[in-house]
Amino acid sequence: MHKLSPEDIARLHDGTRLAVAGRHADEAFGFVNPPVYHGSTVLHPTTRDLVEHTNRYAYGRRGSPTMTALREAVGALEGGAGVVLCPSGLSAVSTALLSCLKAGDHLLVTDSAYDPIRTFCDSVLTRFGVEVSYYDPLIGADIARLFRPETRAVLTESPGSLTFEVQDIPAIAKAAHARDIVVLLDNTWATPLFFPAHARGVDISIWSGTKYLSGHSDVMFGTVSANARHWRALIKTHGDTGLTVGPDDVYLALRGLRTLGVRLAAHQQSALEIARWLETRPEVSRVLYPALESDPGHALWKRDFLGATGLFSIVLKPVPFKAVEAFLDHLSFFGLGYSWGGFESLAIPFDAAPYRTATKWEPEGPTIRLQIGLEDVRDLRSDLEKGFERLNAAAAV
Repeated sequence: MHKLSPEDIARLHDGTRLAVAGRHADEAFGFVNPPVYHGSTVLHPTTRDLVEHTNRYAYGRRGSPTMTALREAVGALEGGAGVVLCPSGLSAVSTALLSCLKAGDHLLVTDSAYDPIRTFCDSVLTRFGVEVSYYDPLIGADIARLFRPETRAVLTESPGSLTFEVQDIPAIAKAAHARDIVVLLDNTWATPLFFPAHARGVDISIWSGTKYLSGHSDVMFGTVSANARHWRALIKTHGDTGLTVGPDDVYLALRGLRTLGVRLAAHQQSALEIARWLETRPEVSRVLYPALESDPGHALWKRDFLGATGLFSIVLKPVPFKAVEAFLDHLSFFGLGYSWGGFESLAIPFDAAPYRTATKWEPEGPTIRLQIGLEDVRDLRSDLEKGFERLNAAAAV
């Protein structure tokens, strides 16, 4: 098998890149997958090698061939200067923010950011002297009005993973870069496969690999990719804070990456079918899914994204919460659990109103987030139909 250079891999189509990036069979005695290296201590052949750090690897926390394989593979998708691996999606966000902020800086965060990110910003960052403000995710280029002399970074998420507002990332990036402000993106919903963050102007791209990268709901993981300007600060922060990921999780994430393309295609197809069917249901007021033509963010999604994944929300028409419970509690194929991006379908009720500060979340009825997994759509639809029957019965009592 001919050895491909990074430049060769960058020119490949997505499915091929997913299959070959990070693989070096010539270094693994011909084995297709990189071996899983368990280790902390790395032995050096001479004192000079030890003191001058001439070895490729120096200590297990700083990297291994298994980690290198995944970093290379994710880097081939991201197209940045480099990638670091983190033990969770939240730690990926926190590492990215810490790499570009210091005491006295001002951070702008999208109001659609999910609660754990807000908790980190409002507790850890503010405790260390960073001022945090929230902004309307639909602000676009007008974000320039919120910039201060001390504004250092803007954290975006598009779409929001509960309320699904699509942000105008290129417009935000253009406004921010005019003031030398760093743009970060939580790109977990779309993944680098469906939203090329760096190509859209993002400096630091964050991906919770717990979701679609793993794909099997058995790994906690995160990755951060930085462009050339911000790479050195990112890798230094990552190393200085002692972050590392266990080798078995790295292996599972790398294995999941190989099937990312075919899984996302299946998630997208099924989610679109279910979402369009839900639009016709009398119990549903709105479906929040940018891939739908009816969604307010559809035009931006169509312009900037290359696909849609399996996560969306629905706004029900007004019913008491007992009807929502009746709908959810006896679903056969939708588990009640947090996270998403695995092979299984999930559902959670949510209310974004309590933590919104820059905008108001005032849906006309209860809201439910659905992760459409890899089950047969006919079974999922039948499951939801029975749920609506229970909802209607409970609402009538």
